[in-house]
Amino acid sequence: MMRSMFSGVSGLRVHQTRMDVIGNNIANVNTIGYKSQRVTFNEVFSQTLQSASAASDETGRGGLNPMQVGLGVNISSIDMLMTQGAAQRTDNPFDLMINGEGFIVVGDATGKYFTRAGALRMDDEGNLIIPNGMKVQGWPASKDGKEITRKDVEPLKLNDPTTKFTSPEATTATSLSGNLNTDDGTDGKGVPSQLKMYDSLGNLYSINVFLKYDAGKWSVTDQNGETGKPIILTDQNGNTYQAAQATEIFPNNIELEFDASGKLTTTAAFTLPTIDMSKALLLDDTGATTATTGPIANISQITIDYSGLTQYASKTNVNTKVGDKDGKNAGKAAGTMSGYDVGTDGKITAYYSNGDRRLLGQIVVAQFDNPAGLEKNGDNLYTATANSGDFDNVGKVGNFQAGVLEMSNVDLSSEFTDMIVTQRGFQANSRIISVSDEMLQELTNLKR
Repeated sequence: MMRSMFSGVSGLRVHQTRMDVIGNNIANVNTIGYKSQRVTFNEVFSQTLQSASAASDETGRGGLNPMQVGLGVNISSIDMLMTQGAAQRTDNPFDLMINGEGFIVVGDATGKYFTRAGALRMDDEGNLIIPNGMKVQGWPASKDGKEITRKDVEPLKLNDPTTKFTSPEATTATSLSGNLNTDDGTDGKGVPSQLKMYDSLGNLYSINVFLKYDAGKWSVTDQNGETGKPIILTDQNGNTYQAAQATEIFPNNIELEFDASGKLTTTAAFTLPTIDMSKALLLDDTGATTATTGPIANISQITIDYSGLTQYASKTNVNTKVGDKDGKNAGKAAGTMSGYDVGTDGKITAYYSNGDRRLLGQIVVAQFDNPAGLEKNGDNLYTATANSGDFDNVGKVGNFQAGVLEMSNVDLSSEFTDMIVTQRGFQANSRIISVSDEMLQELTNLKR
C-alpha cells in the first residue's frame, strides 16, 4: 500500500476531530461561562530513506541531508482558552461574574467542582445552589452576623431560623429639636409633641406631651395638660394603655428655661422611668380602664434630650426623633428579611425590614496554577487534575460583579474561519486518498 493513502487517512481523522471541536464551540456560543477549545496538529513520525552524512576529504564530496518520508498527522493538543468572556447584565443579585482568574466552588456528595457560570439561586431550604442543584461553597458568617469566619469552605445557607429575623431592641433615648414660640405655649394646653419608643418586644408606642409656657418657664405635661398623673401610651395598632405603677408617674419637675438669646439654659435631658407594660391597663373608648393588660414587655428607662430646642420669635416647629440627637439608642422593631446583596468581594448581606443588615457568608474563588489543565465534567463544571494544581479547600477572596453573567468566550468569526480551513483540509486529504487509489489501480492494471 502507498504511504500517501495512510497519510490521507490520518489527515481525515484529525480534521474530523477539529471539526467536532469547532462544532461544539459554536453550539456553546451562548452558554454562560463556557471556555472555547482549539485543536493543534503535529506530524506523527517519518520513515528515513537515507541518513545524513558528513563531508568527506577522502571522496571530495560534501555532506548529504537525510531523506525522510512523513507518515501522516496526529492531534498534538486540544487546548482550553481561558480568556474572559463578555458581560451580560441581568440585574439579578445572585448572577455573578468573576473579574479575572478564579472559579466558584460548588459541590455535592460526590466531591467539589469548579465553575465560571455564576447563575446562582436559592432553594426552598435556603441553600445557595447552581442550576443543577450543587451547593455553592464559601466561608460562613459569625453567629452575630458581623464578620466572616475564614476556614475550609462549606455550603452556604442564606435562610434559616437564625437569619430570617433580627431581634428587637428597646428604646433608651428620644430627642426633641426645633423652635418654641412663647405665644404658642400659652394657648390652651401648649405646644403639642409626641414621644415615640419601642418596648423590649419591638412594639412601638407613642406618648402625647405638651410644652406649656408660664412665668418665663416651659413645663412638660401629659395629654390631659397635667403633671403627676399616670403616663398614657398608644401602640401602633391604636390601643391606649395607662401605666400602672406610682414610679411611672409622668415627671412634674421638667422645666425648661431659655436665656435672652433663645438658648436653653436648664438641663437638656430628663429621664422617664422603666414602664412594665404587663401591668399597664388597657383603656376603652371612653378612657376608662379595663381588665386587659399590656404585653409582657418593658419600656426601658428613656433619656429625653431637649438640647435641640430654641426659643426665638419665629414660628413654632418642634420635631421629635426616636434616639438621641445622633440617632443612637433608638431601639427597633423585630426585623424580617427583605432582600439580599452580594458585594464585589463575594460577601452576602441580608437586609431586614427594621433597617438591620447581617452578613450571611462569603462566596470565594478557587485559583489554579494552570487553569487550562482542568477537566470538563459537563454542566459548566470542572475538576482538578494532576496538571492543573490542587484546591487548598480554603479558597481566596474573589472579585465579583453582581447582576452580571459572564458569557461564552467563543469568537464566531474565528470559528467560521477555522471551519473553512478545516473543511478544505478535509477535502484535500480525501483527494490524496482518491489519487492514491487511482495510482494503485494503474499499478494493478499493468498485468493485462
